[in-house]
Amino acid sequence: MTDFVRTPESNFAELPGFDFAPHYHTWQDLRIHFVDEGSRDAPVMLLLHGMPTWSFLYRDMIPLLVAAGYRCVAPDHAGFGRSDKPTDLHWYTIARHTEILTSLVNGLDLQDITLLCQDWGGPTGLAQAAQQPERFARLCIMNTWLHHPEFVYTEAIQNWIRNWEEGGLFSRPTPDVGLLLPFSAGLIPREVMFPSLVEGKEPELAGEAARMVQGFRAPFRGLPDEAYNGLRRFPLSIPHHSYENGNGAAQTAHYRALLQWQKPVHFIWGGADDVFDEAWGRKWAKQMNASFDAIPEAGHFLQNTHGSEIVELLLARIAGP
Repeated sequence: MTDFVRTPESNFAELPGFDFAPHYHTWQDLRIHFVDEGSRDAPVMLLLHGMPTWSFLYRDMIPLLVAAGYRCVAPDHAGFGRSDKPTDLHWYTIARHTEILTSLVNGLDLQDITLLCQDWGGPTGLAQAAQQPERFARLCIMNTWLHHPEFVYTEAIQNWIRNWEEGGLFSRPTPDVGLLLPFSAGLIPREVMFPSLVEGKEPELAGEAARMVQGFRAPFRGLPDEAYNGLRRFPLSIPHHSYENGNGAAQTAHYRALLQWQKPVHFIWGGADDVFDEAWGRKWAKQMNASFDAIPEAGHFLQNTHGSEIVELLLARIAGP
């Protein structure tokens, strides 16, 4: 039996802009949540989140994609969102996250998939396309990477890892990651965010900043510290820190395989991201003979701030020559 914590459903009541019915997939003895909106006969948009987010990240995009005639499937990784949260830090590996996602894709028998992936949604999602290309119609790659020996990890990535190591900024009980999203969106200034995180002070928030914090805090609100171990493990699974936990060899294999991809690929990139910068996105897009659209003012979590623009760009690319 896996020891895990399950977030109460009451935590997700009345989330702003997120009234989608929950659906659950069973993987071994765990319950994995996914949003499933739109006609079951429609082509699929598989929407994958990373760290420290969940399917709430796609709240603005799902209605627009459904209105455009797509079925949107947006899972929460184990340890995130409405999905169960194993309490053992060492339970979490990228290979296991990838395996769970494969089980979901196959369990729902998803076909004609457009993959939208960002952050850790890249390594886990692009693995599906590399391993089961027949299920996928196209790829939409946003501010992510696949590890390979030539990849240069930015100082921002390295600093992110250090902040989760012992003694780092986020190496503390029940870290308030809900503050990171409005901070990244420019809605909370540094002088408010960091004292709130370090000293536990509740910032005075209103409007969109308050709605973001409510949504991204929801999966962990009131939970014990061990429920946060999935959050802790993702930064420490970046292959620059842990090649084994990050499934580094498989990532490299998937990267090499996808350089031979013959179906459409569209890159949509937050140009203000210092984690996966625009130069890397453009280099990768060129390697894959893909289209590239930058949103200059968007940061790492571009779905959180520019969802409608992403949808507009993607639909235009799909409809184009």
